[in-house]
Amino acid sequence: MPPRSALYVPGHRADLLSRALERGADSLIVDLEDAVPLDQKDAARAAVAAWLADLDPGDCAVWVRVNPGAPRLADVEAIAASPALAGICLAKTDDVAEVEAVADLLTWNGSSAAIAPVLETATAVLAAPAIARAPRVRRLQLGEADLVGELGLEPDEVQSELAWIRTMVVLASSAAGLEPPLGPVATDFRDLDALRASSLRLRRAGFRGRACIHPAQLAVVHEVFTPSDAEVAAARAAVERFDAAGGGAVVGADGTLVDEAVVRRSRRILAQVREPSGP
Repeated sequence: MPPRSALYVPGHRADLLSRALERGADSLIVDLEDAVPLDQKDAARAAVAAWLADLDPGDCAVWVRVNPGAPRLADVEAIAASPALAGICLAKTDDVAEVEAVADLLTWNGSSAAIAPVLETATAVLAAPAIARAPRVRRLQLGEADLVGELGLEPDEVQSELAWIRTMVVLASSAAGLEPPLGPVATDFRDLDALRASSLRLRRAGFRGRACIHPAQLAVVHEVFTPSDAEVAAARAAVERFDAAGGGAVVGADGTLVDEAVVRRSRRILAQVREPSGP
């Protein structure tokens, strides 16, 4: 099931790592890249490897964002053997060869970890269909801050200038049979109204979750990307009516046509339903 949220945690902050699983995120992205000062990269790599070695993540999928360029394979090598590692986020991925190199290293280390290339350049976006089909890729992720800077975009309040890029990544993901891509972060974690509005736009555009930089964002993100009771009930009714008819198009209880396309969307909604986590 695609995560509704992926909470970034700086890899050099032992205090934040120790509490990361308590925050309630569906998944974590432990960061060895932008959040870590240059003079602490090696220490962060060692600290994250040690943290993973003793970790029981429970239902929370733990990913690690590794550095681009020369440090990338050293980052992967340090953490690949951990059973707690769900996947690797490849910062600034531009081509398939970069993904293949990491996939080979994971295989060499006997790891089952998946890969999420982070697309942060024009080259990466244009190569998205090929990158999406590379080995071990489970989902794509957009890094819009770098992309906006490279393209010279000046997004408005609704970020309409980014809509076509987001659509390209959603299309590439769907064509390759991947999970929906992970939406970009909202950098102002205090403005929860803006977070809700932008998350709704992402949901309408085909995203089913987004990255978060602060635990305060999680409740809003989960609300937006969790199907409502009414949506679930309507989806369940559509599937039941369609199946009872033997798979042919039927008229729903509200008088609308229920065909294969409607049922496909309904099944996708039902696949997002999460069981209660406890009393």
